[in-house]
Amino acid sequence: MTTSNMDLDYERCRCRSEENRNAILYTLLSQNLNHNWGSHNPSQQRCLCQKRRTVCLQTPQVTCQAASDVLVKTVSFMKNLPSFQLLPWGDQLLLLDSCWAPLFILGLVQEMVTFEVIETPVPSMLKRILLDGQSKRQEPERTQPTLAGVQRLQCCLNTFWSLDLSPKEYAYLKGAILFNPDVPGLRASLYIESLQREAQRALREVLVPLHSEDKGRFARILLIASTLRSIPPALITNLFFRPIIGNADVIEVITEMLYEITSRRLTLSSHTAS
Repeated sequence: MTTSNMDLDYERCRCRSEENRNAILYTLLSQNLNHNWGSHNPSQQRCLCQKRRTVCLQTPQVTCQAASDVLVKTVSFMKNLPSFQLLPWGDQLLLLDSCWAPLFILGLVQEMVTFEVIETPVPSMLKRILLDGQSKRQEPERTQPTLAGVQRLQCCLNTFWSLDLSPKEYAYLKGAILFNPDVPGLRASLYIESLQREAQRALREVLVPLHSEDKGRFARILLIASTLRSIPPALITNLFFRPIIGNADVIEVITEMLYEITSRRLTLSSHTAS
């Protein structure tokens, strides 16, 4: 079997295999289930394949606290950059919306945050039928992270850990990620592009004394950094922050954090001046 055939076979859903369909209980219950759930979106139905199996944090209290600390440091990093504060407020929000997830993942790497996941409990078909009437009167079920998505995130973390970045490398790489001139709607895109080039230049210069023998390290860092955007922000939100903020909009929460940090700094500055 070729690699491509193996990939296609891996992607194929096995939840509705002939073995399951031949079960008497499955046949009886599925008729009722399909009737009651006929109007539901198929994407909302649970899939038990390895590829799409949903998971949750094994130790949510510990991990969510660590993730919250990383998020606070991420927002503080942005506000501590004078060049970021000089940007129009609208550009700050656009960059925040676009870059918070990659910067957060890089923060997980820097803070060496590790975590394990467990499979989310799957309600039996009989229970779904019995509770179907009640579920219609309740809030919609939250989207759960998939095992494949979490494994992709952990692979990304492991790849970055193998680079063993220094604090200066982390700082300049964060700047290169934050100042992304390709974000649509920016008013100061040319200025932001110059800030990105400056951060990349500083990153290249810091590599000379630290890794003079590794000529390809700069390109390798930028290449691996580009994979951060392949991790959906929804995965980060559902895995680390839904247990804390519930159904609240994570962007609104981060924006409030940004405003709170700014207000506190302005208040302290006014007290010092007086």
